Amino acid sequence: RCTIDNRVTRVAWLNRSTILYAGNDKWCLDPRVVLLSNTQTQYSIEIQNVDVYDEGPYTCSVQTDNHPKTSRVHLIVQVSPKIVEISSDISINEGNNISLTCIATGRPEPTVTWRHISPKAVGFVSEDEYLEIQGITREQSGDYECSASNDVAAPVVRRVKVTVNYPPYISEAKGTGVPVGQKGTLQCEASAVPSAEFQWYKDDKRLVEGKKGVKVENRPFLSKLTFFNVSEHDYGNYTCVASNKLGHTNASITLFGKTEP
Repeated sequence: RCTIDNRVTRVAWLNRSTILYAGNDKWCLDPRVVLLSNTQTQYSIEIQNVDVYDEGPYTCSVQTDNHPKTSRVHLIVQVSPKIVEISSDISINEGNNISLTCIATGRPEPTVTWRHISPKAVGFVSEDEYLEIQGITREQSGDYECSASNDVAAPVVRRVKVTVNYPPYISEAKGTGVPVGQKGTLQCEASAVPSAEFQWYKDDKRLVEGKKGVKVENRPFLSKLTFFNVSEHDYGNYTCVASNKLGHTNASITLFGKTEP
């Protein structure tokens, strides 16, 4: 916008040395540039759908009876942040290193940060576009959020899921006492990624599903061995084996006799 008075005889708008408008006549071919007003007090143009290439100096040139005058304005184009490249979800074995990347564009250049979406996580894990973790642990698995901000608009965020694989670890394996003729259950819990597969043994012989009076129930982190009618023959030590592609572990669990109260 250029403020003028009645002494003005000729007016024009220029971008650098290119004439956009001279009076009411349009000199440029860009359809986004339009004349808003040409009155005795104001001469203004509008640039629609501004992009970064429109940034730069614009000059209002005014001719009066005495001498020409110019007033200059510098257009600064701001662009909302945009994440243009981010690492894919990753699955990695515990102890290995990972590197995540988050590339963002915008004007001014956005600030990029990474944080771990976890109840125990505090603050940022990285304050630039690269996040590197050496010797990753199972506690560091989960979602990692990249945020790009430059105060032009709300920050943009994207997430990367990091899965940390580790061999089974049996967290609970308790023996139990059951009277003859009663129902008894042995339970084995194991933490693992991928989930553990369970097998039960007694005296080096594997117990298979379908054995009369015995049922094996397997879930991702838990296995139950149920005896529907315990006999003296069932008492003894049982071995729970938990395994996945990274390894296996076992625990001994005892089914022992108990007199009824």
